Amino acid sequence: MFKKLPNDFIFGGATAAYQAEGATKEGGKGAVAWDEFLEKQGRFSPDPASDFYNKFADDIELCEKFGVNGIRISIAWTRIFPTGTGEVNTEGVDYYHRIFEECKKRNVTPFVTLHHFDTPKTLFDNGDFLNRDTVSAFVDYAEFCFKEFSEVRYWATFNEIYPVATNQYLLGVFPPSIKFDFTKIIQCLHNMMLAHAMTVNLFKDNEYPGEIGVVHSLETKYPNSDSKEDKRACFLEDALSIRFLLDATYLGYYSEETMEAIDYICKNNNATYEFRDEDFEVMKKASNRNDYLGINHYQCHFVKAYDGESMIHHNGTGDKGSSVYRVKGIGERVYKEGLPRTDWDWLIYPEGMYDILMRIKSDYPNYNKIYITENGMGYKDEFDNGVIMDKQRIDYIKVYLEAISDAIADGVEVKGYFLWSLMDLFSWTNGYNKRYGLFYVDFETQIRYPKESAYWYKRVSETKTII
Repeated sequence: MFKKLPNDFIFGGATAAYQAEGATKEGGKGAVAWDEFLEKQGRFSPDPASDFYNKFADDIELCEKFGVNGIRISIAWTRIFPTGTGEVNTEGVDYYHRIFEECKKRNVTPFVTLHHFDTPKTLFDNGDFLNRDTVSAFVDYAEFCFKEFSEVRYWATFNEIYPVATNQYLLGVFPPSIKFDFTKIIQCLHNMMLAHAMTVNLFKDNEYPGEIGVVHSLETKYPNSDSKEDKRACFLEDALSIRFLLDATYLGYYSEETMEAIDYICKNNNATYEFRDEDFEVMKKASNRNDYLGINHYQCHFVKAYDGESMIHHNGTGDKGSSVYRVKGIGERVYKEGLPRTDWDWLIYPEGMYDILMRIKSDYPNYNKIYITENGMGYKDEFDNGVIMDKQRIDYIKVYLEAISDAIADGVEVKGYFLWSLMDLFSWTNGYNKRYGLFYVDFETQIRYPKESAYWYKRVSETKTII
């Protein structure tokens, strides 16, 4: 028997400004750190990406044709404030108004994220969110957007605070390419959660229309065995990557268990942090004011004890089996035999989606409601004269939608699902060879081609049945 989803469920597609728009130097847009970083690397260019800057009307029309009734986009901060603060770039403002107008015309609901890995370079070079001036600048930028784009009804402050901190300061695959600096990781996590709380309070205190939340990347952790050591390693990784964020979001403070783990990690990595009392006043006030939680969930991790030095190799090429993740004071991620994984070593384990949803219902009952704001499968699609058969992607989406259906049946308020990604787009560390989209993009001609998965997704959206 086929599983169902609610009649009011959002079947969405997700994008991000820097990964989809292209036009990084057009329309008065200011610089972000990625511009220089990618230019120096010389591997990939963010231009033209999917040329959403010019093709947004075509993409939103495709949404309407294929049953995609929600679109997740981000506003590029530097299209509004080219240096992060100061004078407004009206050309950028007008551009986003045109997108929202097109969404209304096509009956596609926009879910808008204010920050998706793209701090203005001026602020980034002054310490990014390690500098509290950036926190203040972000809140000011958010306030402008709330006032200006009153047609938007769903806002998210940040996309994936944990990957911001760890990709910048642990793995070093994002600028400024720093590795294993836990002082920066933990301070960045805290300061961004403070910025989120300040923004939620601003939104609610001023009674702006609509709803506000945050998008967290939550990758479920499991101990590799029943040993005390493996369970401890799992707890430590979970505390840093999940508990810390959800405590900040829904408690407004860090629990004793969370802080015991953070202090242990800091001790093992010679790290420190500064959490001010007044920060927790702000966070506590915001803790019951989040309208929804966005969850980005692609994979899970099995963790075992590890007592050596940190060693990480990021699989950015799709060379299966090349990933290494061993972190001092935490643990080592391992691959369970018999579990499938993608070419990029991402485990396909839908039980992890179900488990994280049930955990939030249990541990943070004030979560209100949840949208799965990203989930999907990166794949090396084969293009055959405009035909793209991607059954593996369909199989992936199907089992994750079934896990969501099960969680809803067991009492979790999940209101929508946004496939990453709507169309093929630029990937931060993989360029253009890792495709996620419902719609294949020929990056030379910018022609869109619906994949087999797009037709399947349309049937699921129309019938609310996971076929």
